Amino acid sequence: MNYVNELLTKLGQNIKLSKDKWTIENQFVSGIKKWVGNITPSQLLKRNIKQAVESIVTLCECYTFYEQFPDIIETPNYGDKWGVRANYIEINNRAIAEMHKNRCKNGILSTIKILPAIPPSAKSWANCIILSQIFPNIYGDGYNKAYNEENSIYGIKLNTDYSLNIIDYDISMSPSHQFHAFNDIAHFHGLKTGFRTVISADQIKIVKGESEELFDWKNNEHVEIFINEHVKLINTGFEAIFIDSAKHIGGYDMENYTGVGALPEYEQMQHILNELRKRSGKTTLSFVGEKSTGDFNRYKNLGLTSGTAFIEPDNYDEVKHWSMKLKYEKEYSPGIEISNDNDEGGRSYEQRLNRIHNALFAYEYPSDKLPSFMQTEDLFPLRYDTSTHHLMMCNPSYSINGTPESHWENLFAKDDGKEYNRKVSELFVHAQNL
Repeated sequence: MNYVNELLTKLGQNIKLSKDKWTIENQFVSGIKKWVGNITPSQLLKRNIKQAVESIVTLCECYTFYEQFPDIIETPNYGDKWGVRANYIEINNRAIAEMHKNRCKNGILSTIKILPAIPPSAKSWANCIILSQIFPNIYGDGYNKAYNEENSIYGIKLNTDYSLNIIDYDISMSPSHQFHAFNDIAHFHGLKTGFRTVISADQIKIVKGESEELFDWKNNEHVEIFINEHVKLINTGFEAIFIDSAKHIGGYDMENYTGVGALPEYEQMQHILNELRKRSGKTTLSFVGEKSTGDFNRYKNLGLTSGTAFIEPDNYDEVKHWSMKLKYEKEYSPGIEISNDNDEGGRSYEQRLNRIHNALFAYEYPSDKLPSFMQTEDLFPLRYDTSTHHLMMCNPSYSINGTPESHWENLFAKDDGKEYNRKVSELFVHAQNL
């Protein structure tokens, strides 16, 4: 089924595609790899979905232009262990959703619109988009709130529909088909895709009809729901899951645990990850563990593919040292963070650019590259008075007139953000064909 054509049709847009002049004028080219750069996100977010699809097709690595979106799209093929070398880029799809006065909606459409500005996967490794929100958040889902009023992405509901912040519920297209369309567009652009999940029991609620109950890892029914909910998403095309608080699974290093509630036991999480692979039938899944540092065998045997926050990202020589030391690790590898979801802001553009440089170039051979982890702000700087973590914890609208366009215009840095984005694109230009 052609999910992209279904989406265009449901939105009242024609499925016949044309080359996009604006994309050609703003594209960065590295061999056959193309994306738009030297932009602010609002330039893309103000476009409609058909323009976004035309932009993606215009950027195609192929040598023919598709006048209709293809029926069959394959995920970029980097083998089963692609996640050990990937660049993971988390996009806060709630923050870039449409803010209509106090309502928040259609984050999946906004993410489609911004895809042309994400560099596609390189010759030697994959770039993977991680979506911050898929499931409904526990409090205030579908609404933006005051600047400092909590509306956390870290509390989710399972066994119900998907987030009102993310899915377009105004069109007669199922959420699963909308996820399929997103994944097909991302895959066509040469990107892998994934999503964030939480495992702290008191941050999860199970919906049963009109009632809700707190998640319990000792409740077999709850565990089955957890597995099935994630398999359903994997079956729409996602291949990576970022697991919040993964370091502490099985009660490890609990003195530094900042989540709320019990975590799965080690053997239980082994079972869950194995079931996700088995039930989905996908051998390519990548499981990324937050702060999974120290005992690498512990995380590898758990079933994780990579982990964050082990290697000093500002030191080129140290990153290169560890890339050489870990070059033969094909099952699990720790990576470097440009930034993470707890980033409170304040880091200079120069430091961010240096970290991206080290992530993309600190190795002896491209096949030795370590995985890296970055946030929306590392590609598209936010306005000065907010941060990645603030947007994970709260959901303010920055619109001055109650429209989505005003929110997008004011969420991100402007002229300096555009210049920074140009410099990021130039770094990727030099890395794409290594």
